[in-house]
Amino acid sequence: MKASNIKYCPDYFYRYIHKTDDLDFKILLQLSLEELNQTLIVQWEAIGDKVYAEGKWTIKQILQHLIDTERIFTYRALAFARKDKEIIPPFDENEYTEAAQVSHRSLADLLDEYKNVRKSLQSLYLSFTPEMLQNTGKMTSGEISVLAFPFILAGHQRWHFEIIEKRYAQL
Repeated sequence: MKASNIKYCPDYFYRYIHKTDDLDFKILLQLSLEELNQTLIVQWEAIGDKVYAEGKWTIKQILQHLIDTERIFTYRALAFARKDKEIIPPFDENEYTEAAQVSHRSLADLLDEYKNVRKSLQSLYLSFTPEMLQNTGKMTSGEISVLAFPFILAGHQRWHFEIIEKRYAQL
């Protein structure tokens, strides 16, 4: 199933979905993992904890944000695939990022964790039937189908990697 098969998704998330190609979600998740494997960790390490503007996240904080978001959205996908009727509340990405306190972690460690989280998402999605992928659930931002999450997460990764490339690379 492809992005063009998504029937329910709050408008806000299309800014990430539009960063992906209209591929089968299995292929998309694998490509996204390959993009993650091709990160230029040496360049990122050279940037260290510098930020391009006051109040912006470090690269380590961006990676932790990607990890946290992937875990939260994986839970949401599981809940909706299993027909959970509860409305899933939002999370405050800034509070999560601040509370994570990533300065003591290495980029390599964060990247390894992120790859493991992505592999876990892949395994979960391989277990879903086509019917489960069409299941929907409610978040405070609106109704969403299980199928939307891999496209959101792959696009979210691209979104942040583009920011790193455009705004951090010159640091």
